[in-house]
Amino acid sequence: MQFSVKRDVLLKSLNFVQGVVEKKNTLPILSNVLLQLKDKKLSIVATDLDIIFYDEINDVKIVNEGSTTTSAAILYDILRKISSNSELNFELKSENKLSLKSDNSDFNLLCLPTDNFPTFADEFEGHEISLNNSRFLKLLNKTKISISNDDTRHYLNGIFLHLTEAHGRQFLTGVATDSHRLSSSSLEIDKNDFNSLILPRKTVFQLCSLLAETSEQLTMQSSENKIKFTLGKMKLISKVIDGKFPDYKKVVPTSNDKILTVPSKDFVSSIERVASVSLDRKEGVKLAINKDNVQLSVNSANSGDGNEKIKAEFSSDNLNISFNSKYLIDIASEIEDKNLKINLKDSVSPVLIEDLSDKNSYYVIMPMKI
Repeated sequence: MQFSVKRDVLLKSLNFVQGVVEKKNTLPILSNVLLQLKDKKLSIVATDLDIIFYDEINDVKIVNEGSTTTSAAILYDILRKISSNSELNFELKSENKLSLKSDNSDFNLLCLPTDNFPTFADEFEGHEISLNNSRFLKLLNKTKISISNDDTRHYLNGIFLHLTEAHGRQFLTGVATDSHRLSSSSLEIDKNDFNSLILPRKTVFQLCSLLAETSEQLTMQSSENKIKFTLGKMKLISKVIDGKFPDYKKVVPTSNDKILTVPSKDFVSSIERVASVSLDRKEGVKLAINKDNVQLSVNSANSGDGNEKIKAEFSSDNLNISFNSKYLIDIASEIEDKNLKINLKDSVSPVLIEDLSDKNSYYVIMPMKI
């Protein structure tokens, strides 16, 4: 096996591989990346057994075909430190030694034979759905903030993707909740059959980094327990979470008629300032809401208190309510509109937050008892 390839082309691919391979793995082969030369192209494969990442590089000079696996982290680290646009020359010297030469550098990397590398059947019977790359990325970004970290309820550790209908139009909707807050975002798609599934957290974050870096056409295809995303020559295949997502519509308030409108940027900045008085951010932020302003305050037994007032409009009488400051900041930071519309009922019921610039997204947050 012998080939040469441009450093920048290979580095881009290895960058995505880093998010997939496990750094601390009991199986050494899973820390490795598979390099395969065949049919005039270089294939790159990485997996942690739950997610598989594939990429193909056509811009490669092949002397001899072949394949091997070597440490993904070490190869990535070397390439990052080699100057941009350099030519990389690889040659497999023996079954467990890969030579890499570039400019004045010369490395010998240890390899593991490809026989140990997991093989996967790539069979997807489901209908292939084309998605708008940037809109799907937006959907993931808006919902991933509410993914739970609670391993006892594993079915909340991802985004629930399912079809919804409104006004005779079909939407692909993503929902995530950690039972303290909930995010929902939808994008309109052509009429399709798609079986609901829960996309695991790690896959969501990996997909976000892929979508942010490429503008290739995105397609999605699912089978019974797996889902495949294709972006040009890249493919990301993931297991889905086995479990039933709760009926989230039950917690979305429909009768919250007290409307608070605040400027989004001012609101986020103000919470960040008053919350900086609390070291562990455990203390909630109190909102004393009046007709034309909101008084924000954080009171920490250990480090003092912070208070600030910002202009706002409120459609009801005064109301006091408290929230986890981090949850509020996460949600408010995803709002596209210059104003935040907060629908309240009382100081203990769930609160609905809407984005006037994105009618297909909303958030629900539970107040804190302080």
